[in-house]
Amino acid sequence: MRPENKAPDGRVRVRLIRPDELKSWILHEDGQVVVINKPGDVVCHPSKAGPASSLAGAVREYLGLAAAHLVFRLDRETSGVVVFARTPEVAARLQGALSGRRARKSYLAIMTGELTEPAAVDQPLGPAEGALVLARTAARPDGKPARTVFVPLSRGGGFTLARALPETGRKHQIRAHAQWLGHPLVGDKIYGPDERCFLEFLETGWTPALEARLLLPRQALHCSEIDLREAGLDRVFSAPLPADLRAFCRGRCFPTS
Repeated sequence: MRPENKAPDGRVRVRLIRPDELKSWILHEDGQVVVINKPGDVVCHPSKAGPASSLAGAVREYLGLAAAHLVFRLDRETSGVVVFARTPEVAARLQGALSGRRARKSYLAIMTGELTEPAAVDQPLGPAEGALVLARTAARPDGKPARTVFVPLSRGGGFTLARALPETGRKHQIRAHAQWLGHPLVGDKIYGPDERCFLEFLETGWTPALEARLLLPRQALHCSEIDLREAGLDRVFSAPLPADLRAFCRGRCFPTS
């Protein structure tokens, strides 16, 4: 947790979403869906700290509904496009489109190292044996099929801004495949230089020592687009690269567009 999220007594402050913040994140709203540009420090799923502590809870309160149906989730530190359905029927239709590959997601990722040409990673993923972080996944022959295409957009200073196109939807897929490729994402506490960074972060919060190793306080991954034209909405929703990731690219002197 970042230092500003800790109280003087050491307890973690919960990130609460203000109504005006949520309104500023809305990309689109109609009778079927609400589309949000999620910041990289907001959790999707409800927590015990009340509705304002998660995107799902805040959207539910905003809509005045008993439930806000999350079509797909993003990890806490991943920013970008998130879709909520207003009804279970719309949610089921969109989730079916995603699982049937009739809806497509595109991500922007800042990778360590300079990727010079597109790379397709076709590696099954499953639990990482012997991992210190239980949530970690890894390529393994008996894993579930997973495929991601990485397309370099620009590079410089030992880093690459790439478009990541997941063709399946496995847990931590882009992050695990980037690590397998040898180009882990900047700021990734689990799949970056050492998974112990994640454990240290839980214990101490964000520190200068972690900054020296990870460079960014979150993984440099952003869901930039979701194409729902084949899912019955006839729309493509997009969100530009956020300010923190743009600033990192500018600092390394390579373009973001």
